[in-house]
Amino acid sequence: MSTQLTVFVAVFGAVAVMGFAAARWRRPDSIHTLEEWGLGGRAFGNWVTFFLLSGDVYTAYTFVAVPTLVYGMGAAGFFPVPFLVIVYPMLFVVLARFWSVCHVHGFVTPAEFVRARFGSKGIGTAVAVLGIVATMPYIALQLIGMEAVFEVMGLPKGWPLTLAFFVLALYTFNSGLRGPALVSIVKDALILWAVLAVLMIVAMTPGQWDTIFRIAENRYAVTPRTDDGLLLPAQSQLNYVTLALGSAVALFLYPHTLTGVLASRNRGTLRRNLAVLPIYTLTLGVLMLVGFAALYDGVTPVGGNANTVVPQWFNENAPAWSAGLAFAAIGVGAMVPAAIMSIAAANLFTRDIYRVYLRPQASAREETYVSKSVSLTVKFGALLILLLLNTQFAIDLQLIGGVVIMQTLPAVALGLYTNWFHRWALGCGMGAGLVLGVFMLWQVPKLGGADGRQVIREHFGGSAWPLDNLGLNTQATIYVGIVALAVNLLIAVAATPVFRALDIPAGVDLTREHDYIADEGDPTVRRMTEIIDGDPLPEEKPVSFFTPVGPRAQGDPRAAPPDDDQSRRAYPRL
Repeated sequence: MSTQLTVFVAVFGAVAVMGFAAARWRRPDSIHTLEEWGLGGRAFGNWVTFFLLSGDVYTAYTFVAVPTLVYGMGAAGFFPVPFLVIVYPMLFVVLARFWSVCHVHGFVTPAEFVRARFGSKGIGTAVAVLGIVATMPYIALQLIGMEAVFEVMGLPKGWPLTLAFFVLALYTFNSGLRGPALVSIVKDALILWAVLAVLMIVAMTPGQWDTIFRIAENRYAVTPRTDDGLLLPAQSQLNYVTLALGSAVALFLYPHTLTGVLASRNRGTLRRNLAVLPIYTLTLGVLMLVGFAALYDGVTPVGGNANTVVPQWFNENAPAWSAGLAFAAIGVGAMVPAAIMSIAAANLFTRDIYRVYLRPQASAREETYVSKSVSLTVKFGALLILLLLNTQFAIDLQLIGGVVIMQTLPAVALGLYTNWFHRWALGCGMGAGLVLGVFMLWQVPKLGGADGRQVIREHFGGSAWPLDNLGLNTQATIYVGIVALAVNLLIAVAATPVFRALDIPAGVDLTREHDYIADEGDPTVRRMTEIIDGDPLPEEKPVSFFTPVGPRAQGDPRAAPPDDDQSRRAYPRL
């Protein structure tokens, strides 16, 4: 057994043990509720929230797909840096409101919030389905990163990935969100080591970064492609800007991001971490430069698989034990987000499909069992995507999923600020954006060859839609998600007055304005007595998230206050 494989197996084994042990980490009396299994008791403090959110945002996508794109395209692969610069101010403002309203009403998923905000089971179900569909390729992206590591280590295809996948599935089933939360601490330590290894390796390179950039520039200059280069070509600028903006919008709409948010203890904990997390983007920038370093060192993808560029660079340039740690960083960096994503997708199915349509009276234990089972199914679905779709640039999978999840923005993100939209208008806009987005994705060919213009696959080749489809004489492209979202918003805005003029009933909003600013200590916010880290709360009577408290004590625990002249709210059955 090689040194790299020995180190990888040792780290992976330790992480697996931690994942299973997390089930006993400050274990509550019962873990058989979605609040405990799926959200860690909604009580993660500053440190755990930081590691959990970083595990959510910075994934195997960081290690594999982005440096691979930089290796092949150059500057065009740097779009995650501006999108992460854009996204954190958005998250800081929006997600605190989402945390508050979900804690007041006991919501576990964004689809539950949408159903209550607009009084529509249909819109809530649509948000749930789109969330699940968009998450599947994102999980597959994590598995692709792990598969690339196995290929570089010389392992056969098939059983190693299946075994790693099986371990991931089991500890997620057993420990819920506590598993990836605990493992994410190890993941961050490994990422830090990988970044330091990159800096040390480059520091020992003659000429250091100056030489690396010059070699990369010369390499792009002699390729027959016109869309690569150390600087962004004019034809790529529109797609670069729209892709960065669209990716920023999509990130905070993904179910796994929102799951990590709901697990934090209070608004202050959430905002402090959102203010600090941009520091992590510095590590992303360093790892992206590995694409240029691989060009300097003449790294050749293993077996023609471009996704192996990063692990192969570590394999050729780092000591064997250090390369093994880098491989473990990629592997664990895939396990953490894949676990969170599968939990988020399972919660969507359980709360917004199973409980709404199949078993409205399902007990908390039954909900948890269903969610655990669905989390396994979701992982197997992602594995199926990996086996059926033979893609070299794994980033295409995530970008296509981004087009899908972006169509929930009017209902989820804008819904946090206004209930002006008519529920039917939201449905029409969402449907139109989705149909247009899928049609445009179908029109995008997969290009390759030496000049980047050879058609390898005619359809679903990415998310950069060629503007020459409009008859324009240009090689410029635009991100499909932005166009689809623009049509979605236009129809939702235009159709709302029409439906109101036709006297078509709008849904009843079950939330109040105060619900969006409530924080820990507010009588409307129900909190758990089990605290995962930090100082414990004062001793108090345990309160379930489905126990009536405060002004709701006489009615349904998730209902808005009784109808009155100020709120003019009612609680019809959802």
